[in-house]
Amino acid sequence: MTLRIDLSGPPSGRVRFAVSPLAELTAMLHVLAEPGHHPQLAGWAGDVWAGLRPELAERLREAEFLWRSSRADFLVPARPRPTLAEELDDVDRIDDETYVAAALTTTCGSNRVHFGGPSPLTDTTARQRALDLAQARGALQQAFAERLLADPAAVRARVRHTLEQCAEAFFDTAWTGAAVQLATDLRLKNDLLQRQGVAAALASVSGAITPAPDGDSVFVDKLQDTATAATGVTFLPSVYGRPHLVVIHAPGWQPVVQYPVAGPSQPVSLETVTLRLEALAHPVRLRLLRTLARGPHTTGELAHAWELSPPEVSRHLAVLRRAGLLTARRHGRYVRYSVNLPDLTALGADLLTAVLR
Repeated sequence: MTLRIDLSGPPSGRVRFAVSPLAELTAMLHVLAEPGHHPQLAGWAGDVWAGLRPELAERLREAEFLWRSSRADFLVPARPRPTLAEELDDVDRIDDETYVAAALTTTCGSNRVHFGGPSPLTDTTARQRALDLAQARGALQQAFAERLLADPAAVRARVRHTLEQCAEAFFDTAWTGAAVQLATDLRLKNDLLQRQGVAAALASVSGAITPAPDGDSVFVDKLQDTATAATGVTFLPSVYGRPHLVVIHAPGWQPVVQYPVAGPSQPVSLETVTLRLEALAHPVRLRLLRTLARGPHTTGELAHAWELSPPEVSRHLAVLRRAGLLTARRHGRYVRYSVNLPDLTALGADLLTAVLR
């Protein structure tokens, strides 16, 4: 399934790379809410929770749906600023109706529920729908939605104060290290954009992102089939967002893609993971792999070991090779096959990464 972002702006401004302190703080908050998505950061998350004052910990829990399953649009800015304070000032400039609709989008559903048409702040039917959806999600969501609709100014001030407290508690320290990696990635992406063009820059972001040949749209492999129109799209690198590829594309908001900076190795595509799982799903291929795990074998040796015909073994080996799970080396007249242990070992992590994207 694919999200298509249709671009109508001038070619020079259709794709932009930038760094956002607020978006990175939001990525950190997601890690704290869903540490299971980020096993490499479990230690960091545990240390942060252990050091939080009880009042701040409670505040994070009462509003975690703003960044847990998806991100509230105003927390991932399309026009980043150099500092967190400046970006929070920009959020303060958003009118109440836009802010409330964005907050309710994440409060009222595990998937994004958009509130178009009449505002819940002024329309009784829209207000009741929002409250009903929030109640169905849980008591915390219901309480938050009720406070938001009753006094949006107070809730907005409380959310900002919570984010400012996060800066003091853990963000400022974490940002010092992350900012260096983000700046490095930003230089690389902008260099690719200037020297080799949009296609090369997007290819370095993720295999899930591809530009249309005419450059008038960008396709993102996400769990949806939809399209959105915009003058441009902003790409924000993230250290704490790995492995997620977050796309903000709500009506009225400029599209933003927050992507993980490159780790020790580039994650494989979902198609590759699928190919490997399908290759491993056949019992004969599993037997062949278990044999090859003990050492290299030829087709004839595998056929003899399992009482199979050489052509049948060859067909199974071809499937495993296409999935990248085997390597082959010729020794004189014979080809000996071996298990590609690094890729086989990484399959568990690759699967997690592909699913969580």
